[in-house]
Amino acid sequence: MPIIEDLATSNAEFTAWRRDLHAHPQTAFEETYASDFVAAKLTEFGIPVQRGMATTGVVGTLQGRLAPKDGVTAVGLRADIDALDITEQNDVPYRSQFPGKMHACGHDGHTTMLLAAAKHLAATRNFAGTVHFIFQPAEENEGGGRVMVEEGLFEKCRCDAVFGMHNWPGLPVGEFAVCEGPAMAAFDVFDIRIQGRGCHAAMPHIGIDSIVVASHVVTALQTIASRQTNPLDQIVVSITQIHAGDTWNVIPQEVMLRGTVRTFRPHVQDMAEASLKRIATGVAASFGATATIDYQRRYPATVNTPLQSKWAADAAGATVGQEHVELEPQPCMGSEDFAFMLQECPGCYIWMGNGTSEGGRVLHSPKYDFNDAVIPIGATYWVRLVERLLN
Repeated sequence: MPIIEDLATSNAEFTAWRRDLHAHPQTAFEETYASDFVAAKLTEFGIPVQRGMATTGVVGTLQGRLAPKDGVTAVGLRADIDALDITEQNDVPYRSQFPGKMHACGHDGHTTMLLAAAKHLAATRNFAGTVHFIFQPAEENEGGGRVMVEEGLFEKCRCDAVFGMHNWPGLPVGEFAVCEGPAMAAFDVFDIRIQGRGCHAAMPHIGIDSIVVASHVVTALQTIASRQTNPLDQIVVSITQIHAGDTWNVIPQEVMLRGTVRTFRPHVQDMAEASLKRIATGVAASFGATATIDYQRRYPATVNTPLQSKWAADAAGATVGQEHVELEPQPCMGSEDFAFMLQECPGCYIWMGNGTSEGGRVLHSPKYDFNDAVIPIGATYWVRLVERLLN
């Protein structure tokens, strides 16, 4: 089945929406521009709107015109609306108007594709049952999906299944990938505060060098993946920040290490947390220093349920042809707070080709820009999914 004609012919309009959103990026729980934009469009389409979940979240609910049948009667379709704290480097007319903020992950495109699908479905209503269009804030780092669930998303908007989608640079345009089971990793963060004894850099023997201690901790933490994890399991431990010192001739009293742990399996996550704490405190103690650890489990693993993964793959195949749907892609060690929705409701998170990743078109890059040519493809997928499940 080809891309839906009215979605293809309306792509100039959808592109204008996407670029408007791109020019006005806002981050966690402050996405007032996108929230107002989405609510206005849904209202224009005749779709009743709920606002306020997770502060800036928007949910539109649409009833089909066909008689309900047994089976699936309500589905949720989710798009994220937030941006990142990145300064854009693209020289385009629609570049970010908000300094230090940028849509560097394509959430402007995700929002546009779901709005385009909502417009089509509101005009045709060629389905039986209920569709909830879920526009979620604060996907990046702050867990807006968790907040929406905690504030009663699935009590207010009952769903038999919930679905999400992300653009994927490097996957060709016109292709999808569906990963049954664990698709994206759990996301944990940690702070390790190394406390030594500061002194003159020319007299290190009278102090405890927190820089040396921290360096040994960084090296030792790599053994969590290389020597403490079953090679058949997957884990990434990354130190992403080191903060210490103010001048050349003073050994600092304190070093702060920050980083992330990514895992798929709960027992590996448990082992990693325990090992990190043991290694950091033990290495520090061996030098006469101390280590204080703050370890937070931010996002669980994103786990697609089998039946809903098949439904998503079938809808993707109905959009671009089954030969263009990869059914066994490698899971991604990145993370997604859609995982919180999947813990409450069966569903699937699918990847859609965004084209080449060359020239900086990679996620979270200051040179990233969503590929507007894929908007009708993603919108068609959403429509096919609804019309196939609610029929």
